[in-house]
Amino acid sequence: MHDDRRLVEERLERAVRQFIRPAQYADRVPLALSVWHAPGEPVPVAEALAAAYEPFDTGTAWGRPWSTSWFRMEGQVPQAWRGRRVEVVVDPGFTGEGPGFQAEGLVHDASGVPLKGIHPRNRHVPVADPAEGGEPVHLLLEAAANPAVLHDFVPTRLGDVLTAGDRPMYRFAAADLAVLDEAVWHLLLDIEVLSELMGELDAARPRRHEILRALEDMLDALDLHDVRGTAAAARAELAEVLARPAHASAHRVSAAGHAHIDSAWLWPLRETVRKASRTFANVTALARDYPELVFACSQAQQYAWVKEHQPHIWERIKKAVAAGQWAPVGSMWVESDANMPGGEALARQIVHGKRFFQEEFGVDTEEIWLPDSFGYTAAFPQLARLAGVRWFLTQKLSWNQSNKMPHHTFWWEGIDGTRVFTHFPPVDTYNSQFLGSELAHAERNFAEKGRATRSLVPFGWGDGGGGPTREMLERARRLRSLEGSPRVEIERPSAFFAAAEEEYGERAPVWSGELYLELHRATYTTQAATKRGNRRSEHALREAELWCATAALKDPAYAYPYDALDRLWKTVLLHQFHDILPGSSIAWVHREARDTYARVLAELDALTADAVRHLGAGDVCVLNASPYARSEVVEHDGALTQVHVGPLGTRSLAVAAGHERAPVAVTSATRTGAEIILTNEHLRVTIGADGLLASVRDLDHDREVLAPGSRGNLLQLHPDHPTHYDAWDLDKHYRHRHADLTDAESVELVEDGPLRASVRVVRAFGAGSRITQELRLAAGSRRLDVVTDVDWRESEKVLKAAFPLDVHAERSTAEIQFGHVHRPTHANTGWDAARFEICAHRWLRVGEDGYGVAVLNDSTYGHDVTRAEHADGLGTTVRLTLLRAPHSPDPDTDVGSHRFTYALLPGAEVGDAVAEGLALNLPVRVAEAGDVAPLVRVDHPGVTVESVKLAEDRSGDVVVRLYESRGGRARAVLTSAFPVARAEVTDLLERPLRPASTTGAGLSLSLRPFQILTLRLRPA
Repeated sequence: MHDDRRLVEERLERAVRQFIRPAQYADRVPLALSVWHAPGEPVPVAEALAAAYEPFDTGTAWGRPWSTSWFRMEGQVPQAWRGRRVEVVVDPGFTGEGPGFQAEGLVHDASGVPLKGIHPRNRHVPVADPAEGGEPVHLLLEAAANPAVLHDFVPTRLGDVLTAGDRPMYRFAAADLAVLDEAVWHLLLDIEVLSELMGELDAARPRRHEILRALEDMLDALDLHDVRGTAAAARAELAEVLARPAHASAHRVSAAGHAHIDSAWLWPLRETVRKASRTFANVTALARDYPELVFACSQAQQYAWVKEHQPHIWERIKKAVAAGQWAPVGSMWVESDANMPGGEALARQIVHGKRFFQEEFGVDTEEIWLPDSFGYTAAFPQLARLAGVRWFLTQKLSWNQSNKMPHHTFWWEGIDGTRVFTHFPPVDTYNSQFLGSELAHAERNFAEKGRATRSLVPFGWGDGGGGPTREMLERARRLRSLEGSPRVEIERPSAFFAAAEEEYGERAPVWSGELYLELHRATYTTQAATKRGNRRSEHALREAELWCATAALKDPAYAYPYDALDRLWKTVLLHQFHDILPGSSIAWVHREARDTYARVLAELDALTADAVRHLGAGDVCVLNASPYARSEVVEHDGALTQVHVGPLGTRSLAVAAGHERAPVAVTSATRTGAEIILTNEHLRVTIGADGLLASVRDLDHDREVLAPGSRGNLLQLHPDHPTHYDAWDLDKHYRHRHADLTDAESVELVEDGPLRASVRVVRAFGAGSRITQELRLAAGSRRLDVVTDVDWRESEKVLKAAFPLDVHAERSTAEIQFGHVHRPTHANTGWDAARFEICAHRWLRVGEDGYGVAVLNDSTYGHDVTRAEHADGLGTTVRLTLLRAPHSPDPDTDVGSHRFTYALLPGAEVGDAVAEGLALNLPVRVAEAGDVAPLVRVDHPGVTVESVKLAEDRSGDVVVRLYESRGGRARAVLTSAFPVARAEVTDLLERPLRPASTTGAGLSLSLRPFQILTLRLRPA
């Protein structure tokens, strides 16, 4: 036989494009249109129903950026269409086939009840099937004029309603009543499934040729001038090849409907409320026609929005959950970033997510579902299991630039040794359409072949929403058992996980440690103000809960602010979404985030101040929210005072300052030529004429901290031009060039002891940027603080602060949630080399045997650690990544004023870094209060108290979460300032697991390395 494959395939392609696809809708009549352009932000449907409408013609421009227009669409089904399937087909001016990144809408009936959303791949609204003829049609379309912001990362002002302009972006194309020809529609689906499968089969396989010839016979049976009349006969030619069952050894795909909806990204939060509503309306409508549909949906926050704003859709969701067609998944409030949220915040993500699903649906979710976050902390397995979560899912590491993950199904082991059964869908997408190429890739790519037989495929339009379509469900029906293709079974993710674990759990490999994404490394730094707001809000919540709980036990008249704290926590958790906290959203999102954090911090300060007032009348007190004792210099009434205060408690300022004049607790400043020397009992710091650290002498250990011939606190400015993703990426080539900022406008001694000595350094650089830094050494402190104010005016630059250290470190140690991780400082392997930018929370330490140095910070997360030769050997350079200036999607990223502090801590062990990192991030509070003992104390320094609060069930029980923070085993005793009637160990959701061990002295604790323990104490 002659090889005419290409000719047949080209014939098929033209027939589909020119004749078959356009024939799906047999007849059309236009609907009458009228419009009301909402004057500002989106309004409820009741307001739109009451508005005055004016006539509107198709072809007319509409929609200034971010505006909303309401269209009435009215008409009548022709009598001639009796017995046929009638739909409304809407095109408000779609500018391509990509859903979620352009115009979209929600269609309501005449009374304002939402029916379904529309987008370019889902344009229809059912009217009648079959039609009687003469049915009136009265529909109301809420059309969102959302701009397409991301065009090859070209800077645009469309990302903020304040700068987007008012030129209409769309031209309304059509709103028609139409007859769907089901024979043609099904023929097209048959063709697509078979032709895509054929394209993935090897040319030597008979099955490929059988499909080709069946498609050729179909074309011969189809009259292209009468597609509708001959579609049934054409379908008959394909029936046999479609009926061939899959091989017994075919890969098994568990498919779950899905709509990854970014809670903010290229649209503001308020638009996500509508995206969720449109998507959820689509899914619940689709479920009526396809009873096999199972829709997996995460992010409790989005459910809460729909519950508040769309009660009709909410009721449909509840019915779908009860019917088994809707599967709440994910166990989290939002699909958060999984690197930067603090330990308690990540715990609360899971607590609030699981609690919402349990309370609203009676569903105890069993998986973490984070398909799109930018890497995953090694604290996750323990947190998951402590919340009753069994499974973990992502596919994001398929984006790795350098190294392919060796497993798709495996046990993921966290820093404490806890393991969670984990799956990476080998289809490498969370937006599958059941394309032949996707299913073939899933089968070829699956790393567990030979031992395991199944993988998960999330299908549906996502990112900007949309969800599954009827075409996808039809494809799934054809692919359920089709020779040459994987078997496709639509089912709940929990059914997949249970079957996969049963099949492979005993043999599955183990991956230990963090799941580092070899991409999007700049997300540790971009949008510094958002990151600063998150860090400060997390610590302000910690402080507020502590003092509110203390006040509640101290004063029976005090009302613990359950509702306010719950709301504020959820606000902070929302802003940890994986395109907000990482800094990869449009300008509007980050402008609102800055304002939101300011309100959150102001409200938390007020809650804390109110709680402190209930601690009793007394002197001015020092309040320490850290779980470690403090000895430091504070400012009060314009004067400096050195104070000593214990953990988690208060102390009279007069008593706390009782030792401030001890001979060793002084700091001095002297000039030696052009240099300024700051000295206390621990450190001697020499600052050169250029304002850089010329020497840092650790007096306790009698050694120089800085590498020979180097300068510390060296600011370095690099060009920053990522190859692809501006806000997301810091590509390694940025290191090829940099400028050292060594020129100083001024170097001035501004404080000269005895309690604090400070040098102010001012530098101007680049495109008009200015940086002012105060290098502060306080009496009795082993910490050199660098208080920094920046007026940042750069474009596509990254600013780093470098500390070349005379420490031979094989690895760096970085704080993460509830512990720390070690990472090599070398680049021996591709895996090591790929970690050229790393995430750390409050501290990062490098050390050699017997000595280490930590770098602390109060707001940044990005760091790099490299080895550096010097005259006397090998040193280690630690750099903090301070600021970036990408132009997309926010053209003015980080431009403006910033204030933050970082610090150098010589001679630091891990425990020192933990305590001083907390001290930097939890400043002591000075206020009028009673002298109150801490609610709880722990007698082992390696056991760190993470949170103290009242129980969520409002019982008045005190909940304490703590963990082993040094990486060793710890035996400790916890004592309380109140009598305890009952003590229990609980899970993260404060559900009892077992009684706590008690002794005469208190609660007896025995913790393994990095173990998290939650205790519930019932006051007597």
